Amino acid sequence: MPTEPAHPRRLFPPASARNMALLVQLRWMAVVGQLLTIWFVSHVLDIKLPLTQLVAIPALLAMVNIATHVIGPEREGYSYVELIGALMLDVIALTWQLYLSGGITNPFTGLFLLQIAIGAILLPPNWSWIVGAIALMSVSLLSFRYVPMGLPHALLVDPLQLYLAGSYVCFALMAALLVFFVIRIDRNRRQSDAALAALRQRAAEEDHIVRMGLLASGAAHELGTPMATMSVLVRDWFAHPAFAHTPDLVEELREMETELARCKSIVSGILLSAGEARGENPAVTSADMFVRDFVKEWATRSGGAVRLVNRIDRDVPIVSDPALRQVIGNVIDNALDVSPDAVEVIAAIDAQTLLLTFRDRGPGFSEDMIARIGRPYTSTKGRPGGGLGLFLVCNVVRKLGGEVDVRNREDGGAQVQLAIPLKALAA
Repeated sequence: MPTEPAHPRRLFPPASARNMALLVQLRWMAVVGQLLTIWFVSHVLDIKLPLTQLVAIPALLAMVNIATHVIGPEREGYSYVELIGALMLDVIALTWQLYLSGGITNPFTGLFLLQIAIGAILLPPNWSWIVGAIALMSVSLLSFRYVPMGLPHALLVDPLQLYLAGSYVCFALMAALLVFFVIRIDRNRRQSDAALAALRQRAAEEDHIVRMGLLASGAAHELGTPMATMSVLVRDWFAHPAFAHTPDLVEELREMETELARCKSIVSGILLSAGEARGENPAVTSADMFVRDFVKEWATRSGGAVRLVNRIDRDVPIVSDPALRQVIGNVIDNALDVSPDAVEVIAAIDAQTLLLTFRDRGPGFSEDMIARIGRPYTSTKGRPGGGLGLFLVCNVVRKLGGEVDVRNREDGGAQVQLAIPLKALAA
């Protein structure tokens, strides 16, 4: 019976971490604005206010922000409950400050509309109504219960002018914060849409790979029997008198037997990659030996065109992954197609990453080609069905947790670098 993981991954609303960071930024603005307003009203306008209680509110908001910063790096996101909780904290803080500074007669009562707008943008419709309802309740309460401001005699003559000036400042503040907030929210939304599109593209590519793997595995099964039959026939021909006394035919039979053995090895590699190996375990080797082996194989095939620059200064044990060997072969094969005389392989270990860099002296990639690297059927060769080599390279390396970097060299030719975490190849 399958068991569930002890700590299942929590799913959070899209961009919730960035939205919470935005709320924290707005709260810092509120803290600074409130402190400046309290100082200006009490010292410049000489309005009597309960300063200790008023200053305690921005101090509390600052402590909440600091706590959010402390736990923030450990969080992947925030739930809607946490987002509405952050908004409610700001609504309650604003309510308390307005209660201590004139209630509904304070022109900054309009800041409740900013909280309602933020809630409508960040939260689902049902939750947005909660923010609006609580803001309405706060305004209703402030209409009947509040601490009147102690206006000096100079302002008592025409208190409407003070109210109008405050309303103007409140409107300018709300306009600036709304523009700032909406621009940032729209940027977060576009980043989330781009990430979602990338995930959909990756899912489509992985589905494509699964279908290719099934076809390759089925073809490998089908090819196993005819290749075994051909191997038996070749061995029988070695003993046949018509071949035994003809050295040229014997040499050709040996070459045929070698190529059949290579085909069987390729088929076994496909089955091994599909998890259907015939009882063999993946070979345990070292990073240095792994690199030397595949470069030696390709140097032999290419007549010495493939050359190794070995910069591995510390060797580590790894598993010789057949899928990785296959995609490395794809990269070298592609490089030899455009640069048959020289392909350079640079191997190094940087921190906990195996870096394999392949350089050729061909014409390089076009800008359009570089932008589409990793997509199926992206090829410079113009063959029907071509372009699967780099597609498989990108996806196999990505499955191992690595990255593929493709670029053109300044002195001519192309460079493909595979960065593979050593932990993905750990023995």
